[in-house]
Amino acid sequence: MSTSMQKQANAHRSHVSRRTFLRGAGVVMALPWLESVPVWGAPTVAGGAPAACPKRFAALFMGCGINRDHWWAKGAGADMELSKSLEPMAPLKAKMNVISGLFNKSATGVGIHPGQTGNILSGARLQKGAELKGGISMDQVLANHFQDETVQPSMVLGCEQPTTGYHETNFSLAYSSHISWQSATSPVPMEAYPSLAFDALFENRGTKRNQSILDRVREDAAGLSRQVSAGDRAKLDEYLASVREVEKRVQSTRAEKATATERANDRGRRVEMMPRPDNGLPEDLREHMRLMCDLLALGFQTDKTRVASLLLCRDLSGLFYPFLGVRTAHHGASHDDRSDAYERISRYYVSQLAYLAGRLDSMAEGEGTVLDNSCLLFISSMWSGSQHDSSKVPVLLAGGLGGTLETGRVLDYTDKGDENRKLCSMYVSIMNRMGVKGDHFGDADHGLAGL
Repeated sequence: MSTSMQKQANAHRSHVSRRTFLRGAGVVMALPWLESVPVWGAPTVAGGAPAACPKRFAALFMGCGINRDHWWAKGAGADMELSKSLEPMAPLKAKMNVISGLFNKSATGVGIHPGQTGNILSGARLQKGAELKGGISMDQVLANHFQDETVQPSMVLGCEQPTTGYHETNFSLAYSSHISWQSATSPVPMEAYPSLAFDALFENRGTKRNQSILDRVREDAAGLSRQVSAGDRAKLDEYLASVREVEKRVQSTRAEKATATERANDRGRRVEMMPRPDNGLPEDLREHMRLMCDLLALGFQTDKTRVASLLLCRDLSGLFYPFLGVRTAHHGASHDDRSDAYERISRYYVSQLAYLAGRLDSMAEGEGTVLDNSCLLFISSMWSGSQHDSSKVPVLLAGGLGGTLETGRVLDYTDKGDENRKLCSMYVSIMNRMGVKGDHFGDADHGLAGL
């Protein structure tokens, strides 16, 4: 190992050693902000100024566009008026920005679907054919920036398995299946199984994986509870109860995954390549998405990671929505994107953002909430699925990034000129606020004016 790499490793271990964890047999549980524990809320400078709360970023992706007739907002703050599809965000409209008119230049004029998706977070020009080539995504730029400050550089989650092969445009379908890219040629492996995402979050490993992690950290938890303030004790109890609730739901998915793996082995197939639900993913899509949002929220609450992406559905998605009364699969439904059915689909996906934002907003941290210290991005690869129109894309932001991002606004860049409405300019502005300094990213050479 080089000297510089050794220094980085030592710095990471030193930081982690100062963090507060509960430990048990084969499990490590990071804790949320506790004011009376001298780690998160400790005075760090003379005069007792509290440590700054960490800033976080997460991208939530929905493939194939939205119902453009019902995607708008008017006004500002608590008086903001929301369209039907955005209505799930009503309780949090003062903590959100509705942004229209932004586009990804490299995703226009290249053909439909994969070429409009694989660079949604990078702005890179994609290469056709057998060799993948694009660019690192902005979430992974942030992950690299924070890699010595958090145990897990990023969470890359999905609710639909990647697809393989090539599209008729000669772009690899890998571009349709991944939004997080660790380099120009490699997507970040995406975790679609809730049980495996849970195990990674709590470092749950070994022969005791099927035993409750709370039972295994019980002694540590009891000892900590005796040391903290009454307020922190209540917060700790609430956190442990939340983990227990998620763990119970995860256990059923663990059994489904084990059964699916055994079935796939008997058939000589890879379980990931089997159709849902034979692949062991939760059959109830609503529960799958809620679990992934809950796991992401726990990762942010405990500062286990500060960067995440959640591919709710991929481009060319085959997901079905019987609970919405929609008979057509997602991709097919998007070809009738002005229909009532696709509006219900669009609204359902916004409700996932609303659920995650609400979870984070319920978590007290410092003088605000975890949402106040975060930025959640909701985005799709195109505006219109029927026209495959990516001349602009739908964008919602939730959270104030520690007071650095004004919220409660409707921002329209449609008539600002192509140089001033780049998605990558927005990414530059977000990354700057999170400590990644610079004016260049993707096809942008400046931040987004007015953000």
